[in-house]
Amino acid sequence: MEEELFRLNKYLSDAGVCSRRAADAAIEAGQVLVNGQPALMGMKVSSSDIVVYKGKEISNKSKKPVLIAYNKPAGIVCTAEKREKNNIIDHIAYPTRIYPIGRLDKDSTGLILLTNQGDLVNKIMRAVNSHEKEYLVTVDKDLTADFLKAMGAGVYLEELDTTTRKCQVTKLTHNRFKIILTQGLNRQIRRMCQALGYRVLSLKRVRIMNILLGDLKEDSYRDITDKEFATLNKMLEGSKN
Repeated sequence: MEEELFRLNKYLSDAGVCSRRAADAAIEAGQVLVNGQPALMGMKVSSSDIVVYKGKEISNKSKKPVLIAYNKPAGIVCTAEKREKNNIIDHIAYPTRIYPIGRLDKDSTGLILLTNQGDLVNKIMRAVNSHEKEYLVTVDKDLTADFLKAMGAGVYLEELDTTTRKCQVTKLTHNRFKIILTQGLNRQIRRMCQALGYRVLSLKRVRIMNILLGDLKEDSYRDITDKEFATLNKMLEGSKN
C-alpha cells in the first residue's frame, strides 16, 4: 500500500508549526529540509520523510487540537516570535505549541484566539472570507453623525492607499461606539479614526465570528467549548485557506 502524500506546507501546518503561508516563506528562505536536502516549493512528503523546520525535526502525527480564547491586556505583543519582548506565547506559557490567529496591536485589548491548527488560522484570517470581528472603541471627542456615517461607508487610508470595506458602526455613548469589521488591515480602526480627525483612547475586541469575550477576565484564557467549535466549523465551511 502506497504511503499518503501531503503538500509540504500543509504537512507543516497540520503539525502545528506555522500557517501554510508561513511555511511557504520558510521553504523559500531555505529553512526547511526534507531528508537532509533543501525543500522545494510545492513538493509533497510522506509520514516516513524526515522534515526539519528551522533546525527542528517535525512530526505531523495526530495531536490533540487546541483552540483557546485569551483576553489580551495592553502591552502584550501578538507574535509567536520568541525574540520579541512581551510576546504572547511566552506570556501565556501554554503547555503545548500554539500561535495566535491574527493579532491585536500592542495597545489594544480583548479577544484573541490561539491554536495549533494551521488550516484554522488561514480560514479565519483570509480577508476574502469576510468573517466578522467586533470591537468597542472610545475616542477623544464627541461622535458626530458625519463621523459615524463615514466610518460605516469606508474610509480612504492614504498610507495604505486603500479604502476600507463598508462596516457596521453603532453609537454607544457620546464618545464610544461599536464597530464590526470583515477585514483586518494593520491598525485599521486607529487609522480610520485618525483619518477622520479622531484619536482612539481605548480599543477592545469583544467577538471573533461566534466566539465572544464575555466575562473572561483580562490576562486569562479559556478553552473553546465543543458547541462553539462546532458552530465555528459550520461558519467556516467553504472558506478558503
